[in-house]
Amino acid sequence: MQKMNLKMLVVLSFSSAVLTGCATAQSQQLKSSMNEPAANTAAASVVDNRLLYSDACISEREVVEAQKLWGDGIVRIGSVYSSDGDYTTAAADFIQDMYGYDLSSVLFKPTLAAKVQFRSSFDAALSYFVGGNEAYSEDKGFAIKPYTKVKFDNVGIINNSCSMAVAMGNYYFTDTNGGETKVEYTFAYVKDKSGKLRIVAHQSSLPYSPI
Repeated sequence: MQKMNLKMLVVLSFSSAVLTGCATAQSQQLKSSMNEPAANTAAASVVDNRLLYSDACISEREVVEAQKLWGDGIVRIGSVYSSDGDYTTAAADFIQDMYGYDLSSVLFKPTLAAKVQFRSSFDAALSYFVGGNEAYSEDKGFAIKPYTKVKFDNVGIINNSCSMAVAMGNYYFTDTNGGETKVEYTFAYVKDKSGKLRIVAHQSSLPYSPI
């Protein structure tokens, strides 16, 4: 009888050890599987960033060139409008080409926006440039005024972070009557995989005028 109890005790101890080991292994496997999505997401994010952005640093010359392209684009939208062309498509192409709405969030505070000051979506930006969107009733179409010339005067360009450059200064918009409007700006640029600069932050305002 004593031998039988001893055998049973050994069997029970062995079974308990096996079950404990299995439970520990299952727990570790569960923890591993729970951690995998986060790890995969982080890895996917790195891969996506590498696919979207260039590793090359941004030069001041590239910023100046991008500013000229932006100004030329504004003039072109107005020209298409004046010629009764498809200025909405011209503006959509301009935004797609110059801004980074397809890369990340874009911080856009245009000059002549008071009710809806910040335009974080492509459609909101398009409305500002050409109007016609009931959701933004204040928009008259900034780019279809139209303008014949846009001149940038940079106070400075910061590009020491390599992957982003920021420019600040005044730009001057010349209308068809020769009148010139001075506007203050801050633009932030990133470089996409093709090597093109894209705007991810744009703030414009009229200079302070004391009463």
